[in-house]
Amino acid sequence: MTLEEVEAIPRETLLATEVAQCIGCDPNFIRFEARQNPARLGFPVICVGSRVKIPKQAFLRFMRGKSDSENEERR
Repeated sequence: MTLEEVEAIPRETLLATEVAQCIGCDPNFIRFEARQNPARLGFPVICVGSRVKIPKQAFLRFMRGKSDSENEERR
C-alpha cells in the first residue's frame, strides 16, 4: 500500500493491517507494540479493548519524516 492509497482511505483512523502493508511488516507486530511499547512505533496509536487504531494524519506525517512538534510550530 502506498502513501497515496493511505491518504485515499476515507476514515480518520487506520487499521494495523493497513499500516503494516504500508511499512512492510506483520500487523501483529503493530498490535503488540501498540500495547507493550507504543513509543517504539514512532507514531501515535489508540488501543480500545482488543482494537488498535492509528490516526491517519499523524501516521502520514511520520512516514514523510515530519514530527508532530514541527507541525505544532507551523500553527
